[in-house]
Amino acid sequence: MKVYLTEMHSIRDAIRTMYLSKRTWTPELESKIKKAVNYCTDRDGRPLTGFNDNDPIKNEFEDMVNKLFKWGKHHITMLRFLDVSVTVEGLHRGATDDLDAHAKRMDNRIIRSSTRLANYQSSEISDWYKDKIIPTDTALKLLAMDLPEEIEYDGNTYVKAENGYIIKGQENNKDVKRGLYMLSLPMTFTFKINITELAHVYIERGKSQKNGGMAHGTAAPELQDMIEDLIDQVHEWYPQIDREFLLKVENNNV
Repeated sequence: MKVYLTEMHSIRDAIRTMYLSKRTWTPELESKIKKAVNYCTDRDGRPLTGFNDNDPIKNEFEDMVNKLFKWGKHHITMLRFLDVSVTVEGLHRGATDDLDAHAKRMDNRIIRSSTRLANYQSSEISDWYKDKIIPTDTALKLLAMDLPEEIEYDGNTYVKAENGYIIKGQENNKDVKRGLYMLSLPMTFTFKINITELAHVYIERGKSQKNGGMAHGTAAPELQDMIEDLIDQVHEWYPQIDREFLLKVENNNV
């Protein structure tokens, strides 16, 4: 399984939120924020490195970002302006379903590989399952046992397919084929979520305390690994966002 943090947008919008309530925002301040963000981040929203410690624009940017995260964990709407874009490759279908349960928190911005539109093989299982299960079709090959291409049952003919048999005439019907797919199938998907909602998803789906993590929810082990990997990458981009920070975002149990 691989997790890719592809973008984080928009720190500029999030910074701006600090200056609206007391009417301190001005077009001049907006230009200042824009200059700092453009100077200190790349086109994907990732903060740049290698600046001199005395660089005034870099120091100004860091000051604004530090203030944003200081106040944002309490004023959670501020952090809703900062999105995390993620692509995941190889998380098993059951765990993907568990993550998809939070689609509302992603504003329904999640697209997964489909068991209806795509084809899968019996031998395809996620990394977490590879040393734990052997699908029946794979086991039969290992034992050099062949099953008939067709069988008769209850007056009908069934044709051999992945993981079982399908009634003849429906063997190419994708809605029928998906009924034989297993939850261990590796899925690819992409989603977008803001920092405020990510805090909640981390709490519910990150590595549990009994497994050495800080989250209090339960999730499939492979999903826990995925979430922890993602948080590590987010933290690499913005060191202010660590597990302790996410625990303090005030909507994390809502």
